[in-house]
Amino acid sequence: MKTLVRPAVSLFLLLSAVTGLAYPLAVTGIARAVFPEQAAGSLILEDGQVVGSELIGQHFSDPKHFWGRPSATAPQPYNAAASSGSNLGPLNPALIEAVEARLEALRAADPGNARAVPVDLVTASASGLDPHISPAAALWQVPRVARARGLAEAQVRSLVEGHAEGRQWWLLGEPRVNVLKLNLALDALGQ
Repeated sequence: MKTLVRPAVSLFLLLSAVTGLAYPLAVTGIARAVFPEQAAGSLILEDGQVVGSELIGQHFSDPKHFWGRPSATAPQPYNAAASSGSNLGPLNPALIEAVEARLEALRAADPGNARAVPVDLVTASASGLDPHISPAAALWQVPRVARARGLAEAQVRSLVEGHAEGRQWWLLGEPRVNVLKLNLALDALGQ
């Protein structure tokens, strides 16, 4: 029996040390050396204070701010500890009701805007934490934000266009706008 237990325990301890300590420490060290900002959470600092992350969305409901995609996390929006999609199929009545309610809320917030609502303003992302919206979704909100802040639409539109990011490496993903960065730039205008 000793001949079986001793090698098993030794192998268990060795593999635990390799996979539980050595490998995570090596990967963390490499990440911090090669991608220091990303390894630290891509935090956004404002006056030395952390105001958010480039990677996790934040809930904005004030008409003076741009709104992000709906969050699928509960009980609070953009809760990284509860990341998951809704897992509702396109024919699921609950998804249809949620989208209709979101459309109604957007129309109520900006009744003069008759343009088609971009889909990313009424559907959650797969993680429920997406910090980005499409440029079309940001531009759709320009009249409401400009009116709420007393700014010219052209000035707000220019701010959106200046914060639009292209595809990663000109190939991956879609053009996007980081909602937190855009709202911070908007707040920096002081209105």
